[in-house]
Amino acid sequence: MRRSKPQPIRNKLDLADRTQVRLVRKRLGLSDAELTSIVERIGNSIAAISKEAAPQRATTLPKPDDVLPAAVIASAAVGEQAPPK
Repeated sequence: MRRSKPQPIRNKLDLADRTQVRLVRKRLGLSDAELTSIVERIGNSIAAISKEAAPQRATTLPKPDDVLPAAVIASAAVGEQAPPK
């Protein structure tokens, strides 16, 4: 007899499957601790996890380039000076 391979449930996160956890973490931009805490609070539904992770991503600002703030202010001030009349 041939037994069919059990198909995974597509909308549930299996925390025992390291590959699935890694892919979800990478897609949502979460750390292991953040993903674990969300799953403990919300559950293992991928839709619920992504909905919960969206506000966290929105509040996280990207790191600015390595430009000194004084240099940015000085360059903006030079560009805004009005020509003499």
